[in-house]
Amino acid sequence: MTQDATQTATQAAAPPHMKRNVGLLATCQALFNTSTGVMLAVSALVGFKLAPESQKWLATTPHAVQWISTACFAIPVAIMMRRLGRKNAFVFSALFGIAGALVAAGSIFWQNFWVFMLATIIFGGFTAASQHYRFAAAEVASEAFRSRSISLVIGGGVVAAILGPEIAKWTHTVASSWMEQDAFSRAVAFICGPGALNLGSGVGDADPYQFAGTFLVVALVPIVLIGIVSMVRFPPVPEPDFNEPPRTAGQLLGQPGFIVAVMCAVIGWGIMVFMMAATPLAMTAQFGLTTENAMLVTQLHMLGMFAPSFVTGWLIARYGLLNILLCGLALSTMAALVGLTGGTMTQFLVANVFVGSGWNFLFVGGTALLTHCYRPVEREKAQGINDFLVFGTVAIFSGAAGWVQTGFGWTTVCIVMLPFIAIVAVAVAWLKFTPGAAPDSVSDARRAIPAAAAE
Repeated sequence: MTQDATQTATQAAAPPHMKRNVGLLATCQALFNTSTGVMLAVSALVGFKLAPESQKWLATTPHAVQWISTACFAIPVAIMMRRLGRKNAFVFSALFGIAGALVAAGSIFWQNFWVFMLATIIFGGFTAASQHYRFAAAEVASEAFRSRSISLVIGGGVVAAILGPEIAKWTHTVASSWMEQDAFSRAVAFICGPGALNLGSGVGDADPYQFAGTFLVVALVPIVLIGIVSMVRFPPVPEPDFNEPPRTAGQLLGQPGFIVAVMCAVIGWGIMVFMMAATPLAMTAQFGLTTENAMLVTQLHMLGMFAPSFVTGWLIARYGLLNILLCGLALSTMAALVGLTGGTMTQFLVANVFVGSGWNFLFVGGTALLTHCYRPVEREKAQGINDFLVFGTVAIFSGAAGWVQTGFGWTTVCIVMLPFIAIVAVAVAWLKFTPGAAPDSVSDARRAIPAAAAE
C-alpha cells in the first residue's frame, strides 16, 4: 500500500508529456551533435584545402574560431532563452546552423578561406544555443526522472557519433557529380558567380568541390531539428528564490575545489580538441591515410566521448569523484603514449578513443566537482566563469593544433599534451590527499551524482 502510494505521488509530480518531451529533446541533441560531428570531421581538412599555400598552419583556425564564437554567443543566447522562451530560441538558433552550413558550402565554391572562417563564426551561434538542450531536458522532467533525462539527452551524442562522420564520408565528393547537372551548376553560378564553374583549372585540384556537398546536406539537419523542437511542450520556468548573498568571483576562484574543477574541464577539453583537430591532418598529410580513414577515426573518437556517459555517474558513485578524475587523466596519458608509438590506422584509432574517454571522465567529473563549490545564488556566475575559460582554452588548443601539426608533426602533438596532463594530475592528487582541501560533500562519493544531476 505504501509502495503504491509512493508510485502514485511520483506519477502525480511528473510534468505532462514528460517522457515524450525528453525523447524529443534527445533527438534534437542527436541532430545538433550530428551537425557538429560533421564540422569536427572535416573542418581541419577544409581549412587545410582553402588556406594559402604558405599558410597551411592556419588549417585548424576555423575550428578555433567556432569555439571563440560559441563563447561570444553564450551570454546573448542565455538572454534570448529568457526573453523568447526555449522553443523560440532553439528555432531561431537553428537558422544560424542553416546559414553557417550554406556559407561553408559557398566558401568552397569560391575557394575562399576567409569565407569559411565566417561560416564557422555563424555556426558558433547554433552551437552556443544547442548547449542548452540538456538543461531543457532537466526542466521538462520530474525530480525522480531528471538524471535519466539528462543521460538520454547525452546519449544523443552516441547516435551523432555514427551519423556525423558517415555523412562526411559519403558526401565529401558528391558536389563534383552534382556540378555535372545543368540545373545545379547554373544555380551555383547564379549564387557564387560563374567562376565557380571553372575551379578545376583555376585551383589545380582533382576535386575542387570536395566537401561542398557535405555542407549542403548539413544545412538540412537544422531544418529537421526545427520541426522536432517545435513539438516539445516546454513548461514555464519558475523564478529562482535565492536567500543567500552571492560571493565575488575572486572568492569563488579562491576555493581549491573550484580551481581543480575548472582545471579538469579546461584541460580535459583542451587536450581532447588538440589531438582531435590534429588527427585528420596527420592522417592524410603526414601518414598518407585516406579521408575515409580519418572519418572513421573521428567517428570512433566521438563514441569514446559520449558512450561512457551512461556509466560515468555510476562509476563516480561507486569509486569516488576524485578517483574518476585521476582515471580520466590516466586515459588521456595513454592516448598521448599510444600516439607516440606511430601513425598507423590502429594507433590513431586507439589514441583518439582513449582521449575521448578521458575527456568524458574529466568533463563529467569536473562538472560534478564544480557543483560542490557554489551556492544556488552563485550558479550562473560560477558556470559562466567555467564556460568562458573552457571555450577560450578550446579555441587556443584548436588553433594551435594546426600550427604544431603542420610545423612539427604528430609526435610533437602527442608530446605537448603530457605536461598539461601532469599539471592537472598533481592538482587533483593534492586535492585528494590534503585534509580539508576538497569540499566536505566530495568525500562522500554517493553525494556527487545528485548534486551534478540537479544542474
